[in-house]
Amino acid sequence: MSDPIDPGVHIGHVHLRTADIDRVRGFYVDVLGFDVIAEERDVPGWGTTGDILFVSAGGYHHHLGFNTWKSKDGPPQPDGVTGLHHVAINYPTRASLADALRRLDAIDHPIRQASDHGTHEAIYVSDPDGNDLELAWDRPRAAWPRDASGRIAMTFGDLDLDDLRAAIG
Repeated sequence: MSDPIDPGVHIGHVHLRTADIDRVRGFYVDVLGFDVIAEERDVPGWGTTGDILFVSAGGYHHHLGFNTWKSKDGPPQPDGVTGLHHVAINYPTRASLADALRRLDAIDHPIRQASDHGTHEAIYVSDPDGNDLELAWDRPRAAWPRDASGRIAMTFGDLDLDDLRAAIG
């Protein structure tokens, strides 16, 4: 058995393929509120040219990157194939997750699932390219449910969206 990974390791950013930069920009920037860090057209990459978009929350170099190098005008990944299940976007407060729900409600964006996992609350949606997102708020670690041995005991209950909407304040 190898030594455990350094607990300070974290996922820095996610880079996704998109069929249409303008469409994905409309969702992540105009609806969810991310900031555009960089956006360019006809950029060389992977033996072709395509469009790129990097977005961030709060000025980080980028949390999400998008490109059309291998996917321009392409269809979404079908179910039943291997690949990315979803990208989790963690909000710092319950009120900020509620604000994300408000933004989705404003455009009648479909909610695929809303779950209370005990450790966190999550809203599952798909972006315009069919990439699945988990919009989440983590409860403080001291509030996470634990079993008799002290291990985290995640749950899979329904999230009360009306109660979450009330958290906007």
